[in-house]
Amino acid sequence: MITTEILSNSHKKLKIDFSCGKELLDTYLRTQASQDVRRKLSACFVSLHVETGLIQGYYTLSNNSIPLDIVPESFKNQLPNSYHSIPTTLLGRLAVDKRFKGTGVGKMLLIDALRRSFEISKSIGSFAVVVDPMDEDAENFYTKYGFILLPDSHKMFLAMKTIERLFI
Repeated sequence: MITTEILSNSHKKLKIDFSCGKELLDTYLRTQASQDVRRKLSACFVSLHVETGLIQGYYTLSNNSIPLDIVPESFKNQLPNSYHSIPTTLLGRLAVDKRFKGTGVGKMLLIDALRRSFEISKSIGSFAVVVDPMDEDAENFYTKYGFILLPDSHKMFLAMKTIERLFI
């Protein structure tokens, strides 16, 4: 089990040492994440390794929507036709430091993000969690946990009803 906390100024020095091997994700944490949190564009959650205090991984969440026409047909019958877009939660980034790869941190971060998204959906409408995998490795990771590729899009989603079954 891991614990996560909101990214704050206390993590400033720790961000420098973070390296997941994907420059885009490393740079985001080091230079952009704090600004996004301050501007309320996303929430960034970090997990610290108990023994070393290093950031072992992070993820971001924000409000989002997807066009109704890219929702798979099997889910459309649950939705009113009057909606042109469907409210979702965006799991924008998820990264694990190279030193902690293969330890289950990625899976635990995903579970934490899904649990948090499900809890939020009780107060603010969200039909699904959406991800936009940056490469084939990320797509394979999300597929392994039940995410579905959205038609005519590189995005993937996991319906909140499916997530609900994980936590009840």
